[in-house]
Amino acid sequence: MSSTLIDSAEVADGYRAGRTLPLRVELVRQLKRRRTMVMAGILFALPFVLLIAFQVGGGPGGDNNRVNLMDTATLSGANFAAVNLFASAGFLLVIPVALFCGDTVASEAGWSSLRYLLAAPVPRARLLWSKLVVGLGLSLAAMLLLPLVALAVGTAAYGWGPLELPTGGELAAGTAAQRLVVTVAYIFVSQLVTAALAFWLSTRTDAPLGAVGGAVGLTIVGNVLDQVTALGDWRDFLPSHWQYAWLDAVRPRLEWSDMIQGTALSITYALVLFALAFRGFARKDVVS
Repeated sequence: MSSTLIDSAEVADGYRAGRTLPLRVELVRQLKRRRTMVMAGILFALPFVLLIAFQVGGGPGGDNNRVNLMDTATLSGANFAAVNLFASAGFLLVIPVALFCGDTVASEAGWSSLRYLLAAPVPRARLLWSKLVVGLGLSLAAMLLLPLVALAVGTAAYGWGPLELPTGGELAAGTAAQRLVVTVAYIFVSQLVTAALAFWLSTRTDAPLGAVGGAVGLTIVGNVLDQVTALGDWRDFLPSHWQYAWLDAVRPRLEWSDMIQGTALSITYALVLFALAFRGFARKDVVS
């Protein structure tokens, strides 16, 4: 019997691979999970925690002669939002990215439901694509939630006004909003390496904690290596070396060079890791 006849016998009438596991179904499943709600609560609460800290401590700065972004936190709502991003970009925002992208496939394997999804039948590439898109979407939503809440809280506490720059000068409110959009976009792109690493690990293990923890741990290792000045120019190949390039967006004149280098490096690493995830999963013997 020819392979064409075999395929036609195995595929039910009306079956369309592209319609299996719709994005809305996967999104609803992930939104209902407790870890999604807990992470949203943490990000929502952070601006209030910082506000209380500034109220109790009497405002930032005052103990050194250097003026940095943190010292401008109480000058306007825009400044407060920028400070929240500055305080969380190095580590806190890494966690939801690793969680949403690293827990997604490994959790199905841990629940022993992955093989049933594939038997639905959901093509492997379709399953990974749905989970990856939803994971990245939730990661972006987490990065948008923090500055939006911070902007609302900061405006209520300190008023709506221009973004006061630590180097002197200010950006009008409209320009400041545009710069904050650039900042969030760059932070998201810079975290694609962590997302891709977590997603790849998620396809290699049945332990969600291993995938999430591995991605966070390797990201921390990259941050530590970036502090080793003896590495010299080799640090330019570390994604962590460019993670704060978005600070060029809170200067009087927007500089793109460092953000372009960081974006190119992050996307390159991410594409390689995503490709490894799809290639490895396509050949994996799924028994969970």
